[in-house]
Amino acid sequence: MKFTTRFRPKLFELGKGYSKERFFKDLGAGLTVAVVALPLAMAFAIASGLKPEAGLFTAIIAGLLISLFSGSRVQIGGPAGAFIVIVYGIVEQYGVGGLLLATFMSGVMLWMMGFLRMGILIKFIPVAVIIGFTNGIAVLIGLSQIKDFFGLQIEGKMPAEFFALLQTLWQALPTWNGQALGVALLSLVIIVGWQWRMKKTAQLSEKAGLLPRMSGSLALIPGSIVALVAATLAVQFFGLNVETIGSKFNGIPQGLPEFTVPTYSWEAVKGLFLPALTLALLGAIESLLCARVADSMIRDKHDSNQELLAQGFANMVVPFFGGMPATGTIARTVTNIKNGGNSPVAGIVHALALLVVVLVAAPLAQYIPLAALSAILMFVAWNMGEWRELVRLRTFRLPYRVILLSVFVLTVVVDLTVAVEVGIFFACFIFIYRISSLSTAEPAQLPDNFASNGVAVYKLTGALFFGAVQFIESLLVNVPERALVLDFSSVIYIDSSGEESLEELLELYQEKGIPILVYGLRQQPRDLLLRTRWLPRLGGQHVFGDMESLRRYLEKLDKRGIEKNAGAR
Repeated sequence: MKFTTRFRPKLFELGKGYSKERFFKDLGAGLTVAVVALPLAMAFAIASGLKPEAGLFTAIIAGLLISLFSGSRVQIGGPAGAFIVIVYGIVEQYGVGGLLLATFMSGVMLWMMGFLRMGILIKFIPVAVIIGFTNGIAVLIGLSQIKDFFGLQIEGKMPAEFFALLQTLWQALPTWNGQALGVALLSLVIIVGWQWRMKKTAQLSEKAGLLPRMSGSLALIPGSIVALVAATLAVQFFGLNVETIGSKFNGIPQGLPEFTVPTYSWEAVKGLFLPALTLALLGAIESLLCARVADSMIRDKHDSNQELLAQGFANMVVPFFGGMPATGTIARTVTNIKNGGNSPVAGIVHALALLVVVLVAAPLAQYIPLAALSAILMFVAWNMGEWRELVRLRTFRLPYRVILLSVFVLTVVVDLTVAVEVGIFFACFIFIYRISSLSTAEPAQLPDNFASNGVAVYKLTGALFFGAVQFIESLLVNVPERALVLDFSSVIYIDSSGEESLEELLELYQEKGIPILVYGLRQQPRDLLLRTRWLPRLGGQHVFGDMESLRRYLEKLDKRGIEKNAGAR
């Protein structure tokens, strides 16, 4: 089997028609996205059990590489909230070195998915599975931020296991810090209020016939940055006793990241295979879903395989600079589009702008309170979840509810990998059951009722596969006297198990000397039955391509039956 992969990033399409006007739009959008990405990158890293610079370096390096090689014109890559739970668990069990190795391995897997053109396969993951684990991750992100939101005094790292986490939070609840809680609530109110105000402004602009963009220079500033600045100033002005990036991490290094080689061993690779596979699958799902959302907004079509190649390459590079897993991010991509971004140049500008911030303003980050970052992540978690789907569960069928709720509960209580595996297993099982119930063998009559007495006619419908071979059993029991006509015109697929059932049917009828007449074979069933020699054993004279030839054969069969009966008398 030959695989041909077309390597053509969207950046290559800028050769024609890229004007100065488009560049300035990309420049403005890239700077805006950088402002949005700055607090999120630090918050995602801290919530994952890493230092804040790990998130910033990931946003810079992965963001640059994804924009350079992306299969989408407007995709913005970087650290994502969906990875927090998995990354935290890997760091707790294998350390930062294990995370770097798992990130590299996930990059290789993503690159192979793109090389083997598997981008289309990600679309086959059921929606119920995606919603279930997305909501579960949102809940876990929210729980992980309770410590900093309330300023709880907890020694050591927070446990990754759900019940241990709840127990730790409950035991530490008496140590809550009113000042930290006040800063967190202030930040959350500012973020929510700012978003509400900008939404109202956009609605008024639309009604006035203007472009649906926020008016004024304040439109370029996201609520998270406003909350971050306000909280930092409040802590410094009032001298509040609140933990900051400086007090916990000694600030952020001012300079380029150091080159780091992940420690490698065969035992580590084997132990990290499943976590790396989870990172790869989640990264593929996140990035391709993000690209689909972007397509609907800009009326373009992304290249899913090229996108996986870009994501894979980025995740193979960032571990060498102390980064964390990266993927396409919906919030930053939508911000890019709404602010005029129309090419990968906007993503490149966003990465370079973050690099300038690290090189110039890194010392200021030490004053940022962790309570404000926890409020930002609480808001991210709320927006991340599809909570309406839980409310609407009553309107869906039982299988959908079972899949969504099982994935949700397992994500929260057990593990994301187990949740996705169980969800996909349930989805496959239910799909097989439904398809098998649609596959039937029903008694029928050929047109003009020309079938003679002693000739049974059955119309086969659906797919004749391992989950739906039971309807052949009725043909083994109810054997007609003279011939069996099988109408395959509604059979779309036959697998090896279906062919074995047909083989058993053919052997029985040939032993009894009763011919099987086949009509209406489609391409796939015909190819399979030819390869397995079922059709040659049946005999070419018993395979009919049109109704007229079948009619003539049955008429001959009638004549032979009449002559036989006359001779017997």
